[in-house]
Amino acid sequence: MDSNDDIEDVSLFDADDDVSRRSKKSKIRSCDCPVLHSRHPVASFFHLFFRVSAIVVYLLCELLTSSFIACMVTIILLLSCDFWAVKNVTGRLMVGLRWWNQVDDDGRSHWVFEARKVSAQGGKTSSEAESRIFWLGLITCPMIWVIFAFSALFSFKVKWLAVVVMGVVLQGANLYGYIRCKVGSRKNLTSMATSYLGKQFLRQTMATEDQAAS
Repeated sequence: MDSNDDIEDVSLFDADDDVSRRSKKSKIRSCDCPVLHSRHPVASFFHLFFRVSAIVVYLLCELLTSSFIACMVTIILLLSCDFWAVKNVTGRLMVGLRWWNQVDDDGRSHWVFEARKVSAQGGKTSSEAESRIFWLGLITCPMIWVIFAFSALFSFKVKWLAVVVMGVVLQGANLYGYIRCKVGSRKNLTSMATSYLGKQFLRQTMATEDQAAS
């Protein structure tokens, strides 16, 4: 993607309405149960269902059926459903983030990031359990598809390369989009890396001076 892409940060749609509804519900409920970790169990389920199902079908398809076309179509459908659900639904509900890329009339690419606003009462709109589930599934599954890609390449399973590449592209796109949505633009990524390296260099220098002084 072009490094000159414009980046817009906008508020998550219907964020204020969602927060106000939840605050009203929390006031109505007199019991604050700490055991209730997941506020969106259906979204958490489908966040993992499609992507895990695609991996399971890929691993077991040769045992279940001899039709390569049926396996390929099933896996691609699962990957497509996963891409849409994670990009538009589960990311918004589980971590309060959403992203997309649009091209204006001049042909310039714009990255648009949405982030849910923090409520005035300081309450969290997503639980830590949901956040862990979201990022674990988002990061782990693309890594598995990369392993499948190398495995198919080195074992000369050429017919499976298209399916595996589709898995890497679709799930990798969501991973890339949410990382940029969470962290910010490439400039922010560069500044964070520079700051981290600077701190490490400073610590090493101070440790060396302490050893020399002693």
